[in-house]
Amino acid sequence: MVFVPPQYYLTAAEEKAVYDQHENSADDPGYRNFLGRIFKPLSQRLKPQSNGLDFGSGPGPTLSVMFTEAGHTMQIYDPFYAPDMSVLELNYDFITATEVVEHLHHPGEELDRLWSCLNPGGQLGIMTKRVTNQQAFSNWHYTNDPTHVCFFSIRTFQWLATHWSASLDVINNDVVLLTKSGPCLSCRAR
Repeated sequence: MVFVPPQYYLTAAEEKAVYDQHENSADDPGYRNFLGRIFKPLSQRLKPQSNGLDFGSGPGPTLSVMFTEAGHTMQIYDPFYAPDMSVLELNYDFITATEVVEHLHHPGEELDRLWSCLNPGGQLGIMTKRVTNQQAFSNWHYTNDPTHVCFFSIRTFQWLATHWSASLDVINNDVVLLTKSGPCLSCRAR
């Protein structure tokens, strides 16, 4: 994992000003297609009427709308746009974090908190661009966003899987699913 030193973090107001420029919308087919990279593989693993949390839903929650349309119950959380911390005290069959973890100032604490909210057998779906090597990192456009302060690699996700005794499924270049051990009451048989 690569971290930006804290002295280079934006203030909360500066960070929100960047996010306010995002024009994500549930009515945008291109954005829905983008989110389909995590929606499709995760949907295939869920039983009907599972309950989920979209962590870091942003100013235009869309993934939660897609899962609701597919028959699941959703909660959303975002520190700027949906800051109801009580949703982080509930338990879920699945949690999504799409283009979110790279913004976390304390990723270990936040991810452990999300993991504790998952039911046994639950799925944590994370979508973020990954560090591949030092050479690529030095020219990587993803580092140009001043709100991106930590960068995950496949080794980071392998470490998390070991740390949590979870199974890790690498879906594609920017999506991983981590499954909590224990019998899953809301997952489809595979």
